[in-house]
Amino acid sequence: MSTENEGNAVPAAPSVPPVPGAAPEGSTSPGPGEGPQDAAPGSAGSPSASVPSHPVPPAHEPTASAEQPGHAPRPEPAAAPVPGHGGEAPAPPAAAPAGAQHAGADWPPPPPTLPSYGGGSGGGPAWGAPVPAHEPRRRRSGGLAATVLAAALVAGGVGGGIGYWAAERADDSSSSTTVSAASPQDLKRDPGTVAAVAGNALPSVVTIEAKSGGGGIEGSEGEGEGGTGTGFVYDKEGHILTNNHVVASAAEGGTLSAIFSNGKKYDAEVVGRAQGYDVAVLKLKNAPSGVDPLPLGDSEKVAVGDSTIAIGAPFGLSNTVTTGIISAKNRPVASGDGSSGNNSYMSALQTDASINPGNSGGPLLDSRGAVIGINSAIQSAGNGGFGQSQAGSIGLGFAIPINQAKTVAEQLIKTGQPVYPVIGATIDMSDQGSGARITDEGSGGTPAVTPDGPAAKAGLKPGDVITTFNGKSIDSGPSLISEIWTKKPGEKVTMTYERDGETHKVELVLGERKGDS
Repeated sequence: MSTENEGNAVPAAPSVPPVPGAAPEGSTSPGPGEGPQDAAPGSAGSPSASVPSHPVPPAHEPTASAEQPGHAPRPEPAAAPVPGHGGEAPAPPAAAPAGAQHAGADWPPPPPTLPSYGGGSGGGPAWGAPVPAHEPRRRRSGGLAATVLAAALVAGGVGGGIGYWAAERADDSSSSTTVSAASPQDLKRDPGTVAAVAGNALPSVVTIEAKSGGGGIEGSEGEGEGGTGTGFVYDKEGHILTNNHVVASAAEGGTLSAIFSNGKKYDAEVVGRAQGYDVAVLKLKNAPSGVDPLPLGDSEKVAVGDSTIAIGAPFGLSNTVTTGIISAKNRPVASGDGSSGNNSYMSALQTDASINPGNSGGPLLDSRGAVIGINSAIQSAGNGGFGQSQAGSIGLGFAIPINQAKTVAEQLIKTGQPVYPVIGATIDMSDQGSGARITDEGSGGTPAVTPDGPAAKAGLKPGDVITTFNGKSIDSGPSLISEIWTKKPGEKVTMTYERDGETHKVELVLGERKGDS
């Protein structure tokens, strides 16, 4: 049944009543607004229940003289009880009025008929007009509304009951309609996604445990303090590339081990290390067969905004993957290992990928999974400068460009010692913002400009301030060293310098220095 009028006391009557033809005596016809009721829907997917209308005899059989013109007497409907439903029809009074028509012996007595209305062809009084004196006034009853409402409640109850029964039956007879997702290990990661890149790279990344030798320290026994860093497989011979400061404590009499992502652990030894570049090469003892080196990219082609993926063991948490972008290139960085006065210099790749102590020596990958740098230093809010600190990441990490690291690694594997390009002059490393100044005197009283060295041949003197190197602006000593060390011995470079307020431009060929001193 439609619920549009549900809850109203009396349904609205039409403005003009229907005018049926004369009905045979004793016949019944539907009253105004009566007809088949709408089906009351049950729950979704279940059968609906509907309750048909039933005629109800009028309260009185009017005489011929009392009938309204054009209106045939007709009974009012009443709701019949629905088989099987818990509700019951109202109980009839003890006696029915004389002349009442019954559809069944247990029907209730009919409610009083509604007042007659006109406006049609029958010529009766207009709707709302006073009733003529000769016609007895009849009171309006809510019986029809009550009957319709009762039918609606019965139909709704039956429909709801059938719907619930059908739903329960469906639940008992069929399996769950939920769909299980594939397990993560069964999903295929598209090439280039972080998950795919990390999945390919992790088997070639190792966590490095370094322990210093305690035999040479008075009062100590066995192994000394240790630290954790990261490295990655460089070639099929089992060489591991990492930072110098990761292995420095174990380089003299200590022990080194490399742990792969599958948990297998191998002893390692130092092949060579370059303190100035902060690069070291290890070799696995009893290296497993089939080790896969990570592919190397081209750090010169990296652009600001390129995606980056860092893998390492921050604070000892091995196999940690973080992501970010290249924030800047050619960032001059001087970093120390925190235990000596020696610094490393790099023209670094800056990234906002989260890098913390323990990430050092790990690979910085591009979106293809190629190594573009070695994570080496962080800017720490705790110490106010570059280097290794126990403060956390603030989004400023620095990596040695892989092109430079590859050159250094090949030197270390071949000779066991690094080779540095030099200009043959001692630079003041403390001045900032005005260029790189050549000191008045070298270390230990030696000349600041090496006799017959590259700088001397180009005419540079103590006190000269170098302002550009190969077209790049130089604002300090560390920035000059960082740029020089991106080159190789024997390369020709150009420089500008200032002397007595005048600017000069020169060319020189870089010399070399072997080993750390």
